[in-house]
Amino acid sequence: MMSGLQSNTFDNIILLCDSYKVSHYSQYPAGTEFIYSYFESRGGRFPNSVFFGLQYILKKNLVGQVITHEKIDEAKSILLSHFGRDIFNEEGWRYIANHHKGYLPIIIKAVPEGTLVPTKNVLMTVENTDPKCYWLTTYLETILVQVWYPMAVATNSRAMKQIIVKYLHETADEFSTEFRLHDFGFRGVSSIESAAIGGTAHLVNFKGTDSLVALLFARRYYNCPTAGFSIPATEHRLVLW
Repeated sequence: MMSGLQSNTFDNIILLCDSYKVSHYSQYPAGTEFIYSYFESRGGRFPNSVFFGLQYILKKNLVGQVITHEKIDEAKSILLSHFGRDIFNEEGWRYIANHHKGYLPIIIKAVPEGTLVPTKNVLMTVENTDPKCYWLTTYLETILVQVWYPMAVATNSRAMKQIIVKYLHETADEFSTEFRLHDFGFRGVSSIESAAIGGTAHLVNFKGTDSLVALLFARRYYNCPTAGFSIPATEHRLVLW
């Protein structure tokens, strides 16, 4: 009998990074105590970006007692096989588990979600609060930059809204935009999580959606009771010819 993966399969923050991050703790100059890093949008098709999605990443991966000795043991085993030798910063992670009770000694600051920010500006900063954990700041880069996806969806969705507004003013008498671009994206993305994240990012700009998973996402991670709306409708197979 087949059994599915547990919902918390990817809950070990030690392993939610690029492999090369694991060895960086030993490469900093002697005496390093604090690392202050920032995240920005370097630019692309648009001069501005809509910042969105960080709160989900924080609540899901970084808040609370995320480091345990069991997770350290798991990471140690995987990384030993992965690298073929022991380069794991076990002492550093054990220190967090013991001294900080598994809570990550970091401060993350960010612009409010939904804010339109010109490119090449700081969107969030990360810094360690314990000098013994200087290596932790950039260790978290991989998971934190996952914010690119909801930002990309929210930014593109806003650009589409601008086009809609332009032509509404040129051709229509009613200028409401909330339901002008309905989301059916669930079936077009790679995973349920992608549908939830992208679907909610779209709802930063519009209110129409058929991606129910986005409503669940917005309620659980953004305390939004009802982020989007839809109507009963038919489909091709239900139409009698």
